[in-house]
Amino acid sequence: MTDTCPHPVKIDVVTEYLPHESEPNESEFVFRYTITITNESNQTIKLLSRHWIITDGENQVEHIQGDGVVGQQPSIAPGTSYTYSSGCILPTPVGSMYGSYQMQAKDGQLFNAPITPFTLAVPNIVH
Repeated sequence: MTDTCPHPVKIDVVTEYLPHESEPNESEFVFRYTITITNESNQTIKLLSRHWIITDGENQVEHIQGDGVVGQQPSIAPGTSYTYSSGCILPTPVGSMYGSYQMQAKDGQLFNAPITPFTLAVPNIVH
């Protein structure tokens, strides 16, 4: 598996703080993130697994690895997108995530599609 992305994959992230599911007095801040993966290559790709690096506001780091996303290993045809939502609970009102998806192209080539860092933050906490 290579560390570069030989097949163009665009990854967009939208985050949301969920105040009604959070318990700030118990250091529990719940966030939802919605990710859209767009296959910009000329062959079908399959998402095999994920690796997340999550850092809270006190620089505590957690690694999450597993098969697929939300119980699926989607195949994404050229020029199409796959969107899913998941969540993260942090002990601080701000944190960040980044990582990669391990993908396989139709020709069998394995590659990593990097997910650039994004912030999880309670509204108005970061200026």
